[in-house]
Amino acid sequence: MPLAKIRLFPDIVLRKKSEAVSVFSHEVARIFKTLDKTMEAQPSGIGIAAPQIGILKRLVVVDVSSRDPKAKRLYLANPEILEAKNPVPSREGCMSLPEYTAPLKRFDWIRVRWQDHEGKFCENTTSGIEAICIQHEVDHLNGILFFDRVAALKTDMIPRRMSSRKE
Repeated sequence: MPLAKIRLFPDIVLRKKSEAVSVFSHEVARIFKTLDKTMEAQPSGIGIAAPQIGILKRLVVVDVSSRDPKAKRLYLANPEILEAKNPVPSREGCMSLPEYTAPLKRFDWIRVRWQDHEGKFCENTTSGIEAICIQHEVDHLNGILFFDRVAALKTDMIPRRMSSRKE
C-alpha cells in the first residue's frame, strides 16, 4: 500500500466538509490502509483524517498507543461526537501544519458513535489524549483546523522546534 502525500495548509481541500460514507466496500478498506500507513510514517502521528490525504470522506484513524499503552488503533467511519465534558487546556500540532503548535481547549471526555470498516455502528466513551485526538480528527472532517480554535493566533502559534524545547 503506497503512502499518500499529506495535504498542507493552505490546501483548499482541508477547508471542505467531508461526505459521509454510505457504501462500505473494498474502497473504504483501501482508504483506511492508506491512512494507516501514512500516519505510521509520520514522526509523531497519532491520528489522521481522510481530507489530510485529499479524500473528502468521513474516515479517520486514531492510534494514541505511543502515549497510552492501553489504547488500541481505531478505524472510524462517520464519527460523531454525541457528548463532551470537562474542557482542558491542550497543546496541539497537526501533520497538515507541521511547523507549528498552539494551546487550545478540548474536552477531556467524549462519547462518540461511528461505523466500523463493515458499516456496523459502534459507540463508546473515551478520555484523555484519545478523546482530544478524536476531536481534532473530527474537526478535519468538518473543514476545521486546530488553529481555528486558538484564542490568540499572533501570540500563541509557536514554531514546533521552539515548543519542543520547552516541553
